[in-house]
Amino acid sequence: MEIERKFIVHNLPENLDSYPHSEIEQGYLCMEPVIRIRRINKQYILTYKSKGLLARAETEFPLDKQAYEHLLPKTDGILIQKTRYKIPDSHGYLIELDVFHGEYEGLIMAEVEFPNKESALEYDGPEWFDDEVTFDPRYQNNNLANRNS
Repeated sequence: MEIERKFIVHNLPENLDSYPHSEIEQGYLCMEPVIRIRRINKQYILTYKSKGLLARAETEFPLDKQAYEHLLPKTDGILIQKTRYKIPDSHGYLIELDVFHGEYEGLIMAEVEFPNKESALEYDGPEWFDDEVTFDPRYQNNNLANRNS
């Protein structure tokens, strides 16, 4: 079960390049249920996600490069490209800060995963978090991919 909250970010935290980061490319084979392929640097993954906003089931399966490249032309919509930074916060959680490229250049979103709904609802993020979009389905990556620009 994935339990996460999402926030828009307008002002990046200081020393962003000092945090570990990776380049991500992802496309969607199906929107309902969500079936996604993703490349993280040189790692390839197929993911199934159930419906939900704050909490939903998520299962990942490894792919090799050949399988990823075979499935890539079969994706629907926009290919999402982003740089993901992993930033520890003062509460012991890990912030995944996504700086989008390509079709969504300028969009910056932060996601924080939690062990349970209670801790998710109690969380108070850092000052550089702006509007929360956890419950706005427009900001789910599969819906971003499905939008025509």
